[in-house]
Amino acid sequence: MNISLAVARRARIAVFGYFFLAGFVMGLWAAGLPSLNDRLDLGPARLGSVLLLISGGALVSMLVAGPLVDRWSSRAVCWFSGPVSAAVLLGPALAPGFLWLAVLAVVFGMGLGVTEVAMNTHSVEVEHAYRRPIISAFHGTWSLGGAAGGGLTALVLQAGLDAQALLVVAAVAVPFVYIPFARLLLPARASGSGSEATSGSEEGAAGSRRDGSRARAGSGRRWGLVAMLGLAAFAGHLSEGAAIDWAALHARWVLGTDPAAAPIAYTIFSVAMTTIRLLGDPIRGRLGSVRTIQLAGLLATCGYILVLVSPLVGEALRVVCAWTGWALAGVGLATVVPVIFSAVGAAGGQVGRALSLVTAFGYSGLLVGPAVLGYVAEASSLPVALFVPAVLAAVVALTGAPAIRALSTEHPRVVAPVRS
Repeated sequence: MNISLAVARRARIAVFGYFFLAGFVMGLWAAGLPSLNDRLDLGPARLGSVLLLISGGALVSMLVAGPLVDRWSSRAVCWFSGPVSAAVLLGPALAPGFLWLAVLAVVFGMGLGVTEVAMNTHSVEVEHAYRRPIISAFHGTWSLGGAAGGGLTALVLQAGLDAQALLVVAAVAVPFVYIPFARLLLPARASGSGSEATSGSEEGAAGSRRDGSRARAGSGRRWGLVAMLGLAAFAGHLSEGAAIDWAALHARWVLGTDPAAAPIAYTIFSVAMTTIRLLGDPIRGRLGSVRTIQLAGLLATCGYILVLVSPLVGEALRVVCAWTGWALAGVGLATVVPVIFSAVGAAGGQVGRALSLVTAFGYSGLLVGPAVLGYVAEASSLPVALFVPAVLAAVVALTGAPAIRALSTEHPRVVAPVRS
């Protein structure tokens, strides 16, 4: 189905809205955790269990969301999942105790997971309608939404108001804010990866009758390439999670910086990543997906190397060396997810299922990575632990680039450099 530029532009606005609101809800939740901890007297162990339950619910729902998107279209799933993912925040906000919080945390995580897959699938469909890279800015908008949620929570607390009340108001109001954006999404026939999947399955059946073994081999090869992209997503997310959770602690424990200055390391990483995500689409349009992910892995690896060698340089330069490293890591890792998601979507077929698998791979890296690094740091040291994301940053390029190159050979829809 051909889509007019006006329809594509409206859908792009819709996806920006979805990403911003999804990030906003997460920002409210994350910034409200200390107040929730105080209200229910959770403590580190029980609070950690709640976060793990949210992540577990999200992972399970991501795998379920893919087939739903393929069957009903990303538009239909976005219409449902967006408002619901905000409304279910009401459960944790009003939970009277730990047991209720644990149950409702799973529901909250499931809402987040379905929305993540649906809006990312729709984003690659909008990019296909545009016929040029536009996905990276969506992910940058998610980061801006998270910052807005965190900032609003800080303002509410500074004013002496209740963080719980803010979460309740958001859970009631944000679902209605989703609706104007949902109305702008691509028409169902255009956003229906399900219709494409149906058509593809019919063609696959005909091809199977002509040459069944060749059809099965082609399908197996495609899912093998999707698995390689999942591995690249896992490596990229783990490297990102390492920076989020350990950059400030590295500055404090390893470099001996002042407690007030230690968070600057994470801030530099976050600002670099958000900036490149907002501005990164022209870069991919210029270089193409293969060269972009190669450059991403190289920059992220170099960044981690600078962080690792920072304790060895002079005392006056070690902080600058580490900050430069975190900035390079942020610049490199910023484009990993947009490039991978775009390649998966452009390859066609069962986009929802493929994207849900890649998303689950990546999310699991973000979930388990920081914890594993903590165990490694406990057994040895934090610098030794940070060798893991340094190596995995290289894995991003080593697995992502050949998979995208192979997909671009088999599927012309994979975004190539845009010639001026």
